Amino acid sequence: MDLGCHGPEQRAWLKRLSLRSGIKSRGSVLARDGDDQLEAPRKFYPPATGPNDRGPTTAARMERYAREAPVLALQAAAAALEDAQVDPGQITHLITASCTGFFSPGLDATLIEKLSLPREVQRLHVGFMGCHAAFNALAAARDAAANPNAKVLVCCVELCSLHLAYGTDPGKLVANALFADGAAAAVIGRISDGGEGAWHLDDFSSYLIPDSPDAMTWTIGDHGFEMTLAAGVPAIIRRHLGSWCESWLARRDLNISDIAGWAIHPGGPKILAAVGEALELEPEDLRFSQAVLARHGNMSSATILFILRQMAGEVSGPCVAIGLGPGLMAEGMLLNR
Repeated sequence: MDLGCHGPEQRAWLKRLSLRSGIKSRGSVLARDGDDQLEAPRKFYPPATGPNDRGPTTAARMERYAREAPVLALQAAAAALEDAQVDPGQITHLITASCTGFFSPGLDATLIEKLSLPREVQRLHVGFMGCHAAFNALAAARDAAANPNAKVLVCCVELCSLHLAYGTDPGKLVANALFADGAAAAVIGRISDGGEGAWHLDDFSSYLIPDSPDAMTWTIGDHGFEMTLAAGVPAIIRRHLGSWCESWLARRDLNISDIAGWAIHPGGPKILAAVGEALELEPEDLRFSQAVLARHGNMSSATILFILRQMAGEVSGPCVAIGLGPGLMAEGMLLNR
């Protein structure tokens, strides 16, 4: 959408940006607003009335989030329970993750009611952590699942399309072109039949990259949540990511060459390419990440679960997942099948 763009030159630049994003299709809850899925979002995002028009208020966007997020969360959580062959009554912990909206009672209360989870279920919400929030949620789930009787439901839901930015700021237009809506869920614990997508969570690692607090930010404005993504992020990744990953894997007696599969969060084509260069990966190693980006766009925290689902049927052995978020923070996860 050319929200706030003025003149043919700006619209042509926006079209080139979209073509270079690597995204062929993506979902938005705004498509529910009519039969024409291309024009439907304009009901929520009408054309700017002038250069100072910044679109719907944050309150309007959060009202839509509270209405739409539970729908996607329920679908994803119900599918995860069915795939794991776990009865909702067996769930002992519920962990939700989202950085694109807030309301209370929140997603957790909705999932308890609609899925008939135990009313005594222990709850945790991972909020506003960005694209790597699924890593943090899964790390907490693994800790909870140290109790052999625990079964943890993790649900990530993101409605990025509610934060499209009006105007011509290049960084915000890049975000408009990349982000999408989606939800994904997983069940963590000792499960007799883990389903086709079952993974063993071996280890987690975090790394706050030095001298990069402004490289990626996520703030709440009067007209939606606002992302800033510095042009230098790929260079920062190339400079720091390899040494951190090598050091982390070495503590597990592993080398990069020992890894059978890579699940890299596709923040965008340039970021994905930078991670590949930093780790000296082959193009084949990035195929799952590129496929999810092309089909779904960047769904923030939910994206990594989509990638792991695709990998599950094709990769065996040690695998590494990596995500990046505001800070600039890198999160890593070592998995096995």
